[in-house]
Amino acid sequence: MIIFDYGHTLLCEPGWDPACGNAALMKYAVKNENHCTVEDVVKHAEIVFNEHVELVRALGYDISCQISNHFLYDYLGIEFSLTPLEMETVFWNGASMGAIMPNADKMLDCINEKGIRSAVISNLCWSGEALAERLNRLLPNNQFEFVITSSDYMFRKPNRLLFELALRKAGLDAADVWYCGDNPQADVEGAAQVGIFPVWYDNALECEYRDKSKETAPKSEHLHIHEWDEMIEVLDGLRC
Repeated sequence: MIIFDYGHTLLCEPGWDPACGNAALMKYAVKNENHCTVEDVVKHAEIVFNEHVELVRALGYDISCQISNHFLYDYLGIEFSLTPLEMETVFWNGASMGAIMPNADKMLDCINEKGIRSAVISNLCWSGEALAERLNRLLPNNQFEFVITSSDYMFRKPNRLLFELALRKAGLDAADVWYCGDNPQADVEGAAQVGIFPVWYDNALECEYRDKSKETAPKSEHLHIHEWDEMIEVLDGLRC
């Protein structure tokens, strides 16, 4: 099996704009007792997410955006005609419809043709259901057996528990699994600590939410690639 990170590995989010996400969501408001504008929502969302949720993430844990939204909109007196999952999807698509990382679809077709199983582990405030919807929309040929997000399970990579959970879900030993991601610590060293072979996908496409100055090259053994075509070449050269 090959397990993948999500952001800047399989997909990216060009033009990310939370204000647009909130504007899309507010169209479904059925109650707004304080007459909040989109600007009001953005202002309070920045407090909830940037000041408080980020403190939890810095400790290595995560909070579901469904829980954060529950607080935020109750606090503002806003109700919607949507389920919590629908709220996630409407906001996320409004903020950015997403895009495929170069040749990620071609690489997935390759592993599918070779009969290599696949799955996803992502540090993400969105639920696994919301992420699966996005993956299925943009990568319709994927055969992911499961999609794990940190907010569904509390722990963030590089916590070994997420990788151990994936092995249990797959019913495989670590020696039979690769993990591919763009973050040298969370992805590469996180996978290596449980014996999964890591692939560092070090693509040059700009990633707005990462500060590469705070990252260091992984110390563990790994495969270092820059494009998915390189991964295809490696897989074509293996004798399975």
